[in-house]
Amino acid sequence: MIPKVSRGALVEYGLSLPPLILEFEFNPQTLSRTRSVSITTGNAPGTRGGYDFAFPWETSRVAQGVSVEPEQFSLDILLDATDRMADGNLPGHTVAVEFGIEPELDTLRSMVEPKVQGPGGVQVLAGMGLGSPRAFARDEHPSVLLLVWGSHVLPIFLTSVQVEETAHLPTLRPYRANVSLSVQVIEGNNPFYHTEKIRQALGAGLHFASGAGNALANLF
Repeated sequence: MIPKVSRGALVEYGLSLPPLILEFEFNPQTLSRTRSVSITTGNAPGTRGGYDFAFPWETSRVAQGVSVEPEQFSLDILLDATDRMADGNLPGHTVAVEFGIEPELDTLRSMVEPKVQGPGGVQVLAGMGLGSPRAFARDEHPSVLLLVWGSHVLPIFLTSVQVEETAHLPTLRPYRANVSLSVQVIEGNNPFYHTEKIRQALGAGLHFASGAGNALANLF
């Protein structure tokens, strides 16, 4: 029996025409997460790599000059209309037979193009004549997206999109493509990031309770 492929989604957070939602398949083994820490100790005497310390309560002073960059993700996803094209009972069959995955790729492109705020606060593509020809001018902005997979719902910006079309219909419309995405997490005062931090803290507590505390005691 072939295991069911994991699925995720990108959802634009905001009002847009049309609403932007992209569901996709991906292999969790290809997801990488990166967080960078910048350390500057200045001209403090006798220090290399951090300020001097002797006790745990001095850690706030030790960390002077340290800044943490937002977390970044890289993941490979699969867009494939093969099943929908073959099975007339699946949702989207008619669209897939004629257009393949072109509607999904159009959605993805719309997620990374500049937006402007139109009447009623609705977001509209800047290329439709409502914005500057320059990307992300003062009255334009990128899409705020939610990356949804497993137990995670993270607010992000897409920073890079690379599409490799691997199969096409006779009309040259693609029906299968591998897509490489790079994203940056929006780590601020928003409910999605707060929820992720709570989930992360609970996970760390579960790890400690499952035996990490005993391992720590054995080290000292």
